[in-house]
Amino acid sequence: MKTYTDYIVVNTKKEKEILNITSQVEDIVAKSGVKDGMALVSAMHITASIFVNDEEPGIKQDLLEWAEKVAPDLPDYRHHQTGETNGDAHLKSLLFNHEIIVPITEARLDFGPWQQIFYGEWDGRRNKRIIVKVLGV
Repeated sequence: MKTYTDYIVVNTKKEKEILNITSQVEDIVAKSGVKDGMALVSAMHITASIFVNDEEPGIKQDLLEWAEKVAPDLPDYRHHQTGETNGDAHLKSLLFNHEIIVPITEARLDFGPWQQIFYGEWDGRRNKRIIVKVLGV
């Protein structure tokens, strides 16, 4: 079995944003040489998420609005007593998953219809890393 590790660095323009990272993950899978296996994609920050969904502007806006309803950006989180101001970002990260595993078949990500890989940023505007670990033969 082979393994291959690479990183994607993102720096969002907005504090809360959803980015499609499918093409970057596809590039890493191609570089790995793995024909059959899996790709682990994981946010390396506790205020970010990785998830699979549809590349459609309406659903992305719905997701942002839903996250704000469930974990609103308010000043009274207990986490803020530590001097931080991103309590909502920690909660939002849990709503969407921290990492995913995508199957690789015939050297390509093996998705169902419409599936894409997304990075959810909940406390952005600075460099953050995503690890992509490819395993297989």
